[in-house]
Amino acid sequence: MVNSEPVRVVAVTGGKGGVGKTNISVNLAVAWAELGRRVMLLDADLGLANIDVVLGLHPHYDLSHVIRGERTLGEVVIEGPGGIRVVPASSGLKEMAELSEAEHTGIIRAFSDIGGDLDVLIIDTAAGISDTVISFSRAAQEVVVVVCDEPASITDAYAMIKLLNREYGIERFRVLANMVRSAQEGVDLYRKICRVTDRYLDVILTYIGGVPHDDMLRKAVKAQKPVVQAYPRSQIAQSFRSLARKADEWPLPVGISGNLQFFVERLIRFSGQSGDFDR
Repeated sequence: MVNSEPVRVVAVTGGKGGVGKTNISVNLAVAWAELGRRVMLLDADLGLANIDVVLGLHPHYDLSHVIRGERTLGEVVIEGPGGIRVVPASSGLKEMAELSEAEHTGIIRAFSDIGGDLDVLIIDTAAGISDTVISFSRAAQEVVVVVCDEPASITDAYAMIKLLNREYGIERFRVLANMVRSAQEGVDLYRKICRVTDRYLDVILTYIGGVPHDDMLRKAVKAQKPVVQAYPRSQIAQSFRSLARKADEWPLPVGISGNLQFFVERLIRFSGQSGDFDR
């Protein structure tokens, strides 16, 4: 089955842990859904899944049950805040590169069957630059690199961009500054990365904004709610809504690359390192 409607596939990554990828993924998903889009959020931290914890959800099944053929994706998907759909993962799940051919086929079929009822798929990747993280980033149409103003975050973000560019030919990245104290701090952080990439890499970086440091986020996390719902008038909630509006204007994928089935086929191929994709 091939879906004719384009699906935006956005990978949220960054290299370093602790830069806020999960909170960004969750709140971007809810803010995007407020615009009337059908949004699915995939917890791609296959070893240390935590989106269900962040949102206070209690799934009975997760992606591992789909891989084992025990449940369909539709049976695993749970409804999250704002009508988003969440695909929970589990701790201890085998990495994608270790899946058998039959398990590959099962995942392709599962996502393809659900793609016709979807506008946006947001992938919350794990920390680091493991094969799984690289696979999800390569398969997505948009790679959002989250960075905060600390040396390790900047270094790891550059390492992620460098690896995806030099080894896999990805040339376009969107940079999101997190936990900034001012709008100018976000711009300055983006320029720091650009100074290095402009010198050593052939890439196009686009700055998509900064998410402010806001105590309301900490309170929302403690309450296990998205900050855009828990504190809708807060500065940080407004920044997520602004980000969602910008993202909704990104060019839609066209042709076969807009099909969710093709995204999963690329994901499987990249994970198994069975061939290259000329992106």
